[in-house]
Amino acid sequence: MTVYGIIGVGAISAAIVRGLCRTDQSASPPAVLLSPRNAQLAAELAQQFPTVRVAESNQHVVDGASVLLLCLRPQEAQAALSALTFRPELTVISVMAGFTVRGLADLMTPVTDLARSIPLPAVELGEGVTPLFPSSPAAVTLFGRLGTVIEVPDERTFEALSASTATVAAMLKYMATISAWLATKGVSAPLASRYVAAVFAGVLTPLQTAAAVDFGALSHEHQTPGGLNEQFLGVLEQAGMFREVEGGLNQVLQRLTPHQN
Repeated sequence: MTVYGIIGVGAISAAIVRGLCRTDQSASPPAVLLSPRNAQLAAELAQQFPTVRVAESNQHVVDGASVLLLCLRPQEAQAALSALTFRPELTVISVMAGFTVRGLADLMTPVTDLARSIPLPAVELGEGVTPLFPSSPAAVTLFGRLGTVIEVPDERTFEALSASTATVAAMLKYMATISAWLATKGVSAPLASRYVAAVFAGVLTPLQTAAAVDFGALSHEHQTPGGLNEQFLGVLEQAGMFREVEGGLNQVLQRLTPHQN
């Protein structure tokens, strides 16, 4: 029986646990062993799901797991992992940004079955699209239960995908700005936020099942010559907004791969 051990209990690891234990799937929920840090959230998950329990320490998680998920903050990983002892047959799946497979292997000798992943909150609903590198049977099985798996061919591609996730907060700030502007025009704040969410969801939701999406073509389709969308897009292009997006992504990628660029 597979036992998933999780070191680092935060938003993403909680989403993984809820996704594994959700009731709309045919497979029975697996056993999950959580590290004791963030005790309140860990206790809530253990209380909510019968197959989830909280370990006494990180070492107890390692000892009790057949598949170990690392959901630590990258800056805390070296100190946390160097204090632990690992079995050679253990499978490890990292959710940490910026830690290469080689870097993980150096910290987790004698483990050799290592994979990196980029799960997003949609895994909670079984609708995640999760990149993996390198491919690992245990990781494919795990994230296959939580949505779709993308097996990435190399680590450089993986890092670029990781960098792209840094745009989420900016996207939400963009939506918050539109919502706040509506409020200044007399629209109630609840209605403004609900309407902005509906506008973007109406465009994006149908794309979730598409094999590939041409965003440039979609942008063109949503513009009428001389229309409002064309006008607003032109303002942003003239301000250089999209060049700044590219520049910001390059800076994030440089941070993730300081010795690879």
